[in-house]
Amino acid sequence: MCLGSYFIISLSPVPALGLIGCGICGFSVGILWPGTFSMASASMLTGGTALFALLALGGDLGCSGGPTYVGLISAALGDDLRKGIFCAIIFPILLIVGLVLKRL
Repeated sequence: MCLGSYFIISLSPVPALGLIGCGICGFSVGILWPGTFSMASASMLTGGTALFALLALGGDLGCSGGPTYVGLISAALGDDLRKGIFCAIIFPILLIVGLVLKRL
């Protein structure tokens, strides 16, 4: 869903459809944080506060790094946000690759 929503956001000529794509993206990744916390606490029983602090740090870095990447790419491509979002498709692709490698 996330990958498809990035395509909708970046390739749709209709702004309302792009907005719907943003909603779909939020819906598709909204469960990731609770799932990550749950899986981390189940697999690292002695992680304690440090585990959650590192998860929060990783989340903060991702929430600042992703938009920075999109902004830099958009600026380099003539201030076209759609092109920046299209280049950000790398993030859901990396997520899918990570999930596939985790199962191996």
